[in-house]
Amino acid sequence: MQRLSVILSTLFMMVAAQLASAQSLRDVVWVQIEARPTYDAALERIEAYSETLPDVSGFALQGGWYAIALGPFSRDEADDVLRSFRLQGRIPNDSYIALSSSYGQQYWPPGADVLGLGSIAAISAPTLDLPEAPVVQETQRPVAPLPVSDDETPAQARRSEAALRAEDKRALQRALQWAGVYNSTIDGAFGRGTRNAMAAWQASNGFETTGILTTAQRAALFAQYNAILDGLDMRIVRDLEAGIEIKIPMGAVAFDRYDPPFAQYNATGDIPARVLLVSQAGDVRTLASLYEIMQTLRIVPIDGPRRLNRTSFTLIGEAADFVSQTEVSLSDGEIKGFTLVWPAGDETRRARVLDEMRSSLVRRTGVIDPTRGLPENQRIDLGDGLEVRKPVLSRSGFYVNQQGTVVTLAQGVESCARITLDDLYDATISRVDTQGGIAILQPKEALSPPVFARFSPALPRLQSEVAVAGYSFEGQLGAASMTFGTLDDDKGLSGEPELSRLSLPALPGDVGGPVFDGSGNVFGMLLPQPEGSRLLPDGVRFALAGDALSNALTRAGLPVQTGTQTAQLAPEDIADRGIGMTVLVSCWE
Repeated sequence: MQRLSVILSTLFMMVAAQLASAQSLRDVVWVQIEARPTYDAALERIEAYSETLPDVSGFALQGGWYAIALGPFSRDEADDVLRSFRLQGRIPNDSYIALSSSYGQQYWPPGADVLGLGSIAAISAPTLDLPEAPVVQETQRPVAPLPVSDDETPAQARRSEAALRAEDKRALQRALQWAGVYNSTIDGAFGRGTRNAMAAWQASNGFETTGILTTAQRAALFAQYNAILDGLDMRIVRDLEAGIEIKIPMGAVAFDRYDPPFAQYNATGDIPARVLLVSQAGDVRTLASLYEIMQTLRIVPIDGPRRLNRTSFTLIGEAADFVSQTEVSLSDGEIKGFTLVWPAGDETRRARVLDEMRSSLVRRTGVIDPTRGLPENQRIDLGDGLEVRKPVLSRSGFYVNQQGTVVTLAQGVESCARITLDDLYDATISRVDTQGGIAILQPKEALSPPVFARFSPALPRLQSEVAVAGYSFEGQLGAASMTFGTLDDDKGLSGEPELSRLSLPALPGDVGGPVFDGSGNVFGMLLPQPEGSRLLPDGVRFALAGDALSNALTRAGLPVQTGTQTAQLAPEDIADRGIGMTVLVSCWE
């Protein structure tokens, strides 16, 4: 009898412990921060969260979704964590407190089974090791999702729909919009417009038109939506050197090399695509500098919208055969982002790839070593190996008034798609004077040049010293240079009164630059060498006379400033004037 009493007492204690455990589980809550429709997607996100947040757990949900949660906590602890982490911006604003009864099997941490419902074994991700490549981790895992019912009732469908996060509801609206049945706001609110769109999609796909998509129907819609990405092999890659995790079309590109601050992924097949990961330490000034420098790259055509603010910039370049889009931001002293180069005429697929890249980008600590892969004597700050876009023509011009009006030779600039002054300011041709072959350029923004031309009241005497200011090396030196010589004749070889013949060793980049007399007044504009088979002696050059320039300005309704300086100036004083008024005129396709 005593033994029976002991047995009963032991059984009672076991039952009591089980009841206490069950009661404890009912008291346990979690802070749910995200849910994803596939195991792969959830695992990608939970690994990222685990690097910055404590107590991260993952559980299967009804309907084939996977939750990412923090916990377990008591209710009071969960309230504190939810409020604190929201204020710190460490978790999404739509995070909420969830009960243990909401969750099924546990998939994170690997092998854990806090709720006693079993665990989903994680499959370790393969690592793709390429010669001299970053460590690129593929996070696609061929794990079958939990069973999904194909015959949900409208009530069941509404319950599974209620579990969707706001982000996933917006994604559903975007898919309906892509399907051509939804044309309203992407706001995640399932009002009458969204319901009508769901019903229209159901009708066009042979389903009962309830206006509420079942789990299986949502999966079918997304399968249609993602079909355009077939063959592109969109995969999450983790570039540890760049400190970036992002989804990339690995079916079209592969890692090539590092050219700080870029990791280059170049085309591997028929699609002429390209991806650059941007990774660089810096501040707002570095960001602004990168914004300017990237616009000189050939992969960023000059046509297209672009925007720079304090912590980010966007560049869209549109050429005849390709479109590039660059999105870069600054955070915690690190500048990171990407460029996608995609063939023109494939806009629908480009937009989808771009959206996948943008939504998947995760910033990790660290940036590309700015000296990586380069010998010490060749280390530079940007883009070795990336082709810089170059103008089709560069020559000189000069300011003729305080408003920044510039004159140069018309030949060659009339067909330019874009004209820049000193590679900084856009300009337009306000007038072409056909009589003198002169182009008058007007900057698109107000400029206030330090010096502008004052024209000689008369030609200088023959054999007197003259000088020409110009970008002799077409901008490579970053400033104009001066070339000195003599005035050999006040007319051309055939007696042309509008020409002056000079003796000075000018270069092609000097063409269009101002020619000065000994008093620093402008008496002409340097012309190119005459075309033809006859070779002239070295140093023979010609200038368009000042009268032709003055007449062209007068015909354009612009005032002409005449110089009053008559005393001879020192060469360095003439150089100050010449360099101050001379600009680099560049013509771009």
